[in-house]
Amino acid sequence: MNIDLHTHGKLSKKSSFSPDYFREMVREAVANGLDAIALTEHFNTSNFFAMYETLDRMYPYNGHYYEADGLKIFPGMEVDIAETGHILLIGLKENILDVRSSLEDYTKEGHFIPFRQLLDQADSRDLWKIGGHPFRISTPLHHLDPEQLARLDAFDFNAKDIYMQGAEAYRALITPFAAKLGVPVIAGSDSHQCLQYGSVLNKLEYTCSTVKELREAVRKGHYSIEVSPCLHTKVKASVMMKKLLKQMSGEAPSRDEAEEYSA
Repeated sequence: MNIDLHTHGKLSKKSSFSPDYFREMVREAVANGLDAIALTEHFNTSNFFAMYETLDRMYPYNGHYYEADGLKIFPGMEVDIAETGHILLIGLKENILDVRSSLEDYTKEGHFIPFRQLLDQADSRDLWKIGGHPFRISTPLHHLDPEQLARLDAFDFNAKDIYMQGAEAYRALITPFAAKLGVPVIAGSDSHQCLQYGSVLNKLEYTCSTVKELREAVRKGHYSIEVSPCLHTKVKASVMMKKLLKQMSGEAPSRDEAEEYSA
């Protein structure tokens, strides 16, 4: 089972969720060999709840994942924390939406939720907790309290960071860091645009139908990470396309995107 554990359903936080755009994302995910994705859209994207309401109309949800034209979509979100950094939460849809509701007062920069508090909320709802791109220049995690970092279930070997810093250089940073904390490393494309699918993926040794099974497979090491030989081309094409689409809509680049454009 091939799964990408860090994906987005929208071009940007400010853009609307488009069913047509997302259906194309699903088609391209399948075309790139994916059997499943975790949809980890930003928690403070515009109309977060409406996105899931639209997905409910588009695809059947079996209690664990959406069945989207041959692709399993596990619910999730990406949350900013007060200390700087992003945490991916993946789990049952009702638990994802419940935590998102509790974050209503923490959606603005300067008022994000403290790391420990978010971990407590995730644990109380049995959500899978992944440290997003821990060595990204603009939003790192490596500076945080090791005791709290060790509570994470995995760290994100992120295609955008591989593109910006190089696969071997980034691997040399994340591998000993994660090993010291006893936390596994998983792959995430960080796709906002369908060209980026397949840049990195997780190859599980067996099919999983629940987040609990996914988390257990990773914990036991029953998977491998595959980095596409075309990663640089895939991510660069995606970055350029995203830049063009945002320019056409008059939307300014984010801080992360400014880094990508200069890579």
